[in-house]
Amino acid sequence: MACTAYAPNLTAREQAHFLYDAIPSGLFKVETADERIPWRISPEPFALSARTLERIETIGANLLLFYRALNNLYNRSARGTAPPFIAEYLDRGKPEHIVRLSRQNRFRQDLPGVIRPDLILTDDGFIASELDSVPGGMGFLGAMSEAYCKLGMESIGGADGIVQSFAAMIASASGKEKPTVAIVVSDESGDYRPEMKWMAEALVRVSNLGAYMCKPQDIYFTEDALFVRLPDGREEKIDVLYRNFELFDLLNVPKQELMLYSARHNRVTMTPPPKAQLEEKLTFALFHHPLLAKLWKAELGNGVYDHLKQLFPETWVVDPRPLPPQAVIAGLEANGTPVSDWMQLAELTKTEREYVIKPSGFSELAWGSRGVRVANDLTKDEWTATLQEAVREFDRTPRILQRFYKGKRVRQSYLDRAADEIRTFDGRVRLCPYFFVVDGQMRLGGVLATVAPADKRLIHGMTDAVMAPSIVTPHGN
Repeated sequence: MACTAYAPNLTAREQAHFLYDAIPSGLFKVETADERIPWRISPEPFALSARTLERIETIGANLLLFYRALNNLYNRSARGTAPPFIAEYLDRGKPEHIVRLSRQNRFRQDLPGVIRPDLILTDDGFIASELDSVPGGMGFLGAMSEAYCKLGMESIGGADGIVQSFAAMIASASGKEKPTVAIVVSDESGDYRPEMKWMAEALVRVSNLGAYMCKPQDIYFTEDALFVRLPDGREEKIDVLYRNFELFDLLNVPKQELMLYSARHNRVTMTPPPKAQLEEKLTFALFHHPLLAKLWKAELGNGVYDHLKQLFPETWVVDPRPLPPQAVIAGLEANGTPVSDWMQLAELTKTEREYVIKPSGFSELAWGSRGVRVANDLTKDEWTATLQEAVREFDRTPRILQRFYKGKRVRQSYLDRAADEIRTFDGRVRLCPYFFVVDGQMRLGGVLATVAPADKRLIHGMTDAVMAPSIVTPHGN
């Protein structure tokens, strides 16, 4: 859809008011009685330079190679042809049924269809704090891109970039030109239902696909196919099941056995595949592990390896198992001394604690900002307790220690609704590009920018943050 301004020649304040009314409410968070949109509205998309966009697209291509390499190394490790600790770490804390599921031949080569890195914009480029292959925010970004388009502002990927790219990914995964997709959102992931309902409706409207957002209870099974049961009682055969639920919650998802049976027997294509090892944050630790460098280089090539080495922050698995007296944790020091015991880090001062600790993946604490502890925001006692918790829960919920990087400062404008005027603040930005795998290549659907006040340690969708699609301008960041 080409962007034609429906409301031209508005002031910045008028643009922000237009957007406040045009962006559908309830897509990001449950709306409150007094605020239909609970974040700050910017009168314009977040501006990026053409050079920054080029770097983001390079990141996308390299991340697809990374996921392929990770998948290969896990499979080799499970077979015994790569170091066994790769699979041992990626399977740790998971019940046997999840490990068996992730190793099934039917899914062996399958990769996620959507990959979203969380990129912190720094003075030197980017740091990828996390990767997400079951991401929220797609419908949210798509709806905002449409709203800004009505002001004549075309976001990266285009006004329909998210929707068209999702549709192309679904078609590629299914091998059909016009597949029918059911976006299955569990109760645990229920906050995403409004935006995924918007996405399903947009897929029908923009791409002419059969698309439905549904609960797991709405899925109907036969030996030949899977169907979605519609509110009017009709049943529609589905080609693709988009899994919008977490694997740690799998046993609580109604009809999950029938969905997985159908996927295993080619009755339906499931994306992302049920492979928990591809959803672990400790993959960054494996990437930085010095004993694995040759394997990663052989999989990726030196150029991609060097690029990702700069992109992924240094990360360590908080593994409390005893080391021999002559051994240390590679690359980690406390007060100038190599670390051989995690509790050595308890003695670091606040200014020395440039780290975060967070659950690796298979846990209800491992998504959003749940479970994240910024070390230098904690008191000494809190920091010590956080280390002790990570050590204590290694077998059940492995944690990672990750070097923390501050983003560069940017100036951001927004509508102060109380004063009814445009104001600016000093902030830091997280960019979330949504990449879709289409015919073995990455397609960029759009880039969500979240600008939080500079004094906030974690950048996420808070009430005093600006969230907006990104756009390319000559003077962008």
